[in-house]
Amino acid sequence: MDNRAADAADLVFREEKINLRHYWHVILERHWLVVCAFCSVFVLCLIYLFNAQRIYQATARMQIDRESENVLNIKEVFAVDSREQDYLQTQYKNLQSRSIIQAVIGKLKLDKSPRYAKSADVVRAVAQDIAIVPIRLSRLVDVKVEHPDPDQAAAIANTLTETFIQQNLDQKMGKSFDALRWLKAEAETLERDVGEKDDALQKYRVEKKMVSLEESQNIILQALKQAQADLDRARSDAAAAQRLDQEVERLLEAGTSIDSIPQVGNNPLIREVRKSLAEKEALLANLLKRYKDKYPDVIRAREEVASLKDSIQKESQKVRQGIRAESDLAQAKESSMSSELKKKEQESFELSQLRIQYDVLSRQAEQSKLLYNIVLQRMKETDLTSKDKAQNMRVVDKAVVPMSPIKPRVVVSLFLGLVGGLIVAIGLAFFVNYLDDSIKTQDDVETYLRLPFLGYIPNIKTNSVLERDMQAHLHPQSNAAEGFRTLRAAIALSPGSDKYRVVAVTSTIPAEGKSLVASNLAIVMAQTGLKTLLVDADLRRPSVHKVFRLQSPIGLSSYLLGKVSRVDEFVHTSEVPHLDVVCCGAVPSSPSELAGSKRMRQFLEEVRGRYDRVILDCPPVSAVSDPLIIASLSDGVTFVTKFNKIRRDHARKTIQRIQDSGIHILGVVLNDIDFEGKDSYYYSYYYYQNRYYSSHYSPKPGKPAPQKPEDVLKSAG
Repeated sequence: MDNRAADAADLVFREEKINLRHYWHVILERHWLVVCAFCSVFVLCLIYLFNAQRIYQATARMQIDRESENVLNIKEVFAVDSREQDYLQTQYKNLQSRSIIQAVIGKLKLDKSPRYAKSADVVRAVAQDIAIVPIRLSRLVDVKVEHPDPDQAAAIANTLTETFIQQNLDQKMGKSFDALRWLKAEAETLERDVGEKDDALQKYRVEKKMVSLEESQNIILQALKQAQADLDRARSDAAAAQRLDQEVERLLEAGTSIDSIPQVGNNPLIREVRKSLAEKEALLANLLKRYKDKYPDVIRAREEVASLKDSIQKESQKVRQGIRAESDLAQAKESSMSSELKKKEQESFELSQLRIQYDVLSRQAEQSKLLYNIVLQRMKETDLTSKDKAQNMRVVDKAVVPMSPIKPRVVVSLFLGLVGGLIVAIGLAFFVNYLDDSIKTQDDVETYLRLPFLGYIPNIKTNSVLERDMQAHLHPQSNAAEGFRTLRAAIALSPGSDKYRVVAVTSTIPAEGKSLVASNLAIVMAQTGLKTLLVDADLRRPSVHKVFRLQSPIGLSSYLLGKVSRVDEFVHTSEVPHLDVVCCGAVPSSPSELAGSKRMRQFLEEVRGRYDRVILDCPPVSAVSDPLIIASLSDGVTFVTKFNKIRRDHARKTIQRIQDSGIHILGVVLNDIDFEGKDSYYYSYYYYQNRYYSSHYSPKPGKPAPQKPEDVLKSAG
């Protein structure tokens, strides 16, 4: 049970193998549906082309330059978006604005036109016929108008471009006049403001008694710099004089003779006196060598030497006093220069305070003058611009009356009709195929039913039950007979085929050909020389007796009811060598009970020992419960399904019932396939193979026909 559950789950999620051949078969299978759908779509396309209104298109081309590209380049006054693309996109939208279209409607009286008169919104209806198409990488734009009347289409396109250009020019002129009025008023205001600012500046100069604040500030700054330089020199001189005075005082305190001090000794007068003293001392020394001390010349010389020394002493004192006086004078000068510097600094600070207010007034006056001059310049430019009618938009090509319509597009419509027809037709075919889930191919059997495929049985083109159910005996050269032999080989070659002595044949519903398969399978098995028994186990609607033309009332039902005790009493020999037949006999009133009775088991045990193969023709599984009971007593079941009749889900549930009963299914036989007719697209290769090999059974002129398989087996025996 676990394995079956796993198989069922795997069956649900397994996908169908699709290939190009499958698609082609789907189309061939429903070729009439494809043809009808294609013709319907194409006819609808032709009807549309015949009834569609002819639409003409007129095109006018404009060039839109930058807004700043004019004579005076005054983009500061008329500011638009500096980004060119934004400006162009804005103009494209303006071309379709309601105001422009309303103006066009008024000029051409489009509200009375039959095309627009019935529209609730005439502007919107006209706008739908207008297309603005910019030309890439240029400033050109096409204005395209579609209309049933070619003259009206050209008129709308030309009127639209002319109206747009005129409105743009009027808007610019309006802006220019508005700007000019504003600039004039602003100029008058600024002129008064300039006068007020000049008066305030002049009044401030008079109050502060300054002809020119800049010159006064320069003079004070120069005086401040000079005072600072004088103070620096005075400080340097005072420091030097003070150091000299202190040095002289130190030497004197150290006991140095005043005339020995360098600053004193270097005095020119003292040097002259010292020179005279030296000469006198030399003269005195010469006199002393010749005269006594009391000699008048010696005395006079001594007095002169003493007088010169006294002069040196007095002059040294004067030099000392001069050094001190210079130190005191330098200090006094330093103090005076410091006071003068502070005075100049104070004057500079006061002037800086005055300069702040002066700069404020001067700056206000200059700003007023600057604004006034700018406004005057812009006013002159605006005045000139208002007189300049240069336009940044112009019509490059006017719209001409179109000669041929653009809609409907015959070639495109026909092409779309062809393509659309094919798509709809093929799509409808695949949709119907999607809805059709009947079993038609070996892939369906192996993929959805998960069972071995035993073979195809071709359609037998006859209404005779005898010819159909004995096809393998009456027409051994036919494709159908070859199909039954293929079924026989598939069963014989299946694993453990020796154990399949009793084989039940059943189907999902009636009329799928299970009796046909059972009869012919028994015939082809008997043709191999195997002793074969065909049992009509359909106790409700028996049919084997009709095929073999047996009308005996005694049959399997009689044995099961106990009316007959021996099997030999109701076993019939057929015209097919090695094949015996057991008919149903009279139809019993309780077939289900008889099918599961002990007598049925005894019957099957007895015939199993007598025959090499036993074929049981059972009822359909979905109709009654008999086949499950009978098949459970067999070695295996051959499941027959009719081509393109049983839905996959129905067949799968039927097989699931059989498998749940513990019955082994040998495989599935696909029956009633028209290889030469409507089903040939599925099995063309199979059909051609059968035609090729069927020549083996066709006698050639002058040669005997080849022996049948049963004749070969007899001769071999």
